[in-house]
Amino acid sequence: MTEQDYRHRLRRLYIGQDKAAIRFQVALALVDLAIIAFFILGPYLRAGPSYLIIDYMIAAWIATELTARAIIARDLKDWLKRPIIWVDFIILGTLLFPDLLFNFAFLRAMRIWAIGESTLLRVILRRLGQSHLGDVIRAVINALVFLFMATGFVYTFFFYREDGMEGFVDALYFTVATVTTTGFGDITLPGTFGKLTSIITMIIGISLFVRLAQSIVRPFKVTFPCPQCGLSRHDADAVHCKACGHVLNIPDEGQ
Repeated sequence: MTEQDYRHRLRRLYIGQDKAAIRFQVALALVDLAIIAFFILGPYLRAGPSYLIIDYMIAAWIATELTARAIIARDLKDWLKRPIIWVDFIILGTLLFPDLLFNFAFLRAMRIWAIGESTLLRVILRRLGQSHLGDVIRAVINALVFLFMATGFVYTFFFYREDGMEGFVDALYFTVATVTTTGFGDITLPGTFGKLTSIITMIIGISLFVRLAQSIVRPFKVTFPCPQCGLSRHDADAVHCKACGHVLNIPDEGQ
């Protein structure tokens, strides 16, 4: 098998939509879910002897996947501009140097974001005839990413010295109470840094929940660039572009 054939086969597995590609992408998604579960449960497992072993195994997996995606990239420069790639590089750094970069371990929660950006999710929704749920699912994923990132940040800088379970639960409880603006006040963050953290958590959290609410209640739009003016969001049954009036030919979901 030539190098070109190998790249073509690997690209088909990663972004294809046939049965073999879907099975491969499902396997990758299951591995991603297992990695995310490990990241979330990290505070409970960090004292165990196998923690570093699993940590480095995940680092090897992410490095391998990054290498594979770099191989199949049509333009390496454009590939490096994708935010999700830099997310994986940052996560890889926290895995390879856990003692040096432990303060940034909360960024590992951004791995959840990869699920919302995957080809697999779009294919599954389209085959189920539920493409209109794509925006809602991505909004939910964004909210979850922020929730766990904020929890990890609060845990790292304010509750890290407590027992893993108790400290993490306190951080999660504070984050949820702050994001939802419930504000019971039984757990607060000390000092000016704590107050600034609370303010930022409330502002971003409320914005994400508003975005989620908008995704649920607003009419479904399809992504189909208008060949005349480039407007990409249209009603699913639109015949003409609202911006320029150009006749559209939006394919049905099954096509």
